Order: sequence, then structure tokens, then C-alpha cells
Amino acid sequence: MHQITSINNQQVKDWKKLLTRREREKKNRYLIEGYHLLEEALQYKAADILNIIVREDVVEEPAFTDLPIDSKQVTVVSEEVAEEISDTETNQGVFAELKIQKVSFPKEVEGAFLLLDAVQDPGNVGTMIRTADAAGFQGVFLGNGTVDLYNSKTLRAAQGSHFHLEIYEGALEEFMIEFKAKEFPVLGTVLNLEAEPYKEVQMDGPFALVVGNEGAGIRPELLGFLDSNIYIPIKGQAESLNVAIAASILMFHLN
Repeated sequence: MHQITSINNQQVKDWKKLLTRREREKKNRYLIEGYHLLEEALQYKAADILNIIVREDVVEEPAFTDLPIDSKQVTVVSEEVAEEISDTETNQGVFAELKIQKVSFPKEVEGAFLLLDAVQDPGNVGTMIRTADAAGFQGVFLGNGTVDLYNSKTLRAAQGSHFHLEIYEGALEEFMIEFKAKEFPVLGTVLNLEAEPYKEVQMDGPFALVVGNEGAGIRPELLGFLDSNIYIPIKGQAESLNVAIAASILMFHLN
């Protein structure tokens, strides 16, 4: 266990840089913040933890000392340093730096996958990852143009569910080609003449559900990959549903 008190320390500067996507992708590392995410990381991804960072006024609290932590991984920091690397208005004083593990298409497709096409709001993406976890999905694929998984707001909204699921990032077209080669159906949320009310659709076995950008929906070039379209009938005067709400309804119904 060692200590850092100055925001001018190079390690602190490196941690702060991890709040940007560019630096996360460059270093293949990211930060998590708060007790819940740290507890989830310790339980499910302990091998990926590089550093545990704790504010000096928190280090002796039972909430921290009761955690299964190797003191060699711990860096104690001043309140000023904690504020510098935090992305929340009021931080809990605990952080961790983790490795980003790159993964390719799953060797075994055993369940459902949620595919996100250019969904840009981190709260929506995190909520959908959390819901996919709750609905028993095998994984989530973040297509190009989608906010990255390791955005701090995405992580907070996901509440640690990214530790439980298979998460992929890249070109949706490539994923869907491989998925369809295994003869699993791909459903989309496109409102056209062929679209069916979601309650009329039942799935048995693995499938993929594609949801699109908050404003533009699914890109036209992806429509040829879809086996069917489904929609949620709206009874009131609202024009549409928030993408995370719509995806949540569909995930629990279909799976």
C-alpha cells in the first residue's frame, strides 16, 4: 500500500486520462468508481484489477477494510486526488483500474444477444446492458457509433452487469453474418409494412435483437440482415418509446 497526495503526480494524470475514450483504447485500461462496481469487479473480474484506489479518509472504514483486497494493489490518495480522477459530483472515495479484455465472436452461441446500432446515450446503453443481464441474455454487441462500454456513465447505468455478460464491440454487419451463418434468427425494431406486434412473436432458442439509434433507428444497410421486424403498439399519444424502455420490454418478452 502506497500513497499519492498531489494531483501533479504522473500516475494521477494517467488515471485522469482514462476518463477519455481515446486513452482507454490506447492503454486498454479503464476506471470504475464506487463501492458497488468495485465489489462486482472483485467477485467476477478480480484478475483484471490492476490498481485499487482509496481516499485517505475511507481507507480505515469497515466498508473498505471488509473487502477481499490485497493491500499490495491499494493506493491511498488525498481528497484532492480523488476529486481529480472522479467523474461524479460526490465520489465515494473508492476506485479501481482494470484491464480491458478484447473478445471475439462467441465460440458457443447458447442464448440471446442484444445488438446496438449507433446508440449514443451512455445512460441508455448502460440500462440496456443491465436489463439484458436481468433478462438472461448471453451477451450484448455494441456496434460502431455506439458509445463505448467503458464510458463512466455507461458503467454506472450498467451497475456491474458488464461483468456478468459477454460484451462485444465492432461492426454489426460482421457479427450478424457470423450469427446468421449459424442459422439463428435476427429480429429488428423497424416500423414498416412487414412489422409484427411484439406479442405475436415467440422465440425458441438463440436469437439476436437489434435496436437502433435514438433518433434515426436502425441504419438502412442493416435491414437486409433482419429475418423479421417487431414493434410495440402505442396506445396513448406519445410518438415513440425511449430506446432503453422499448428494448427492455422486448427482451423480457422474447427471452
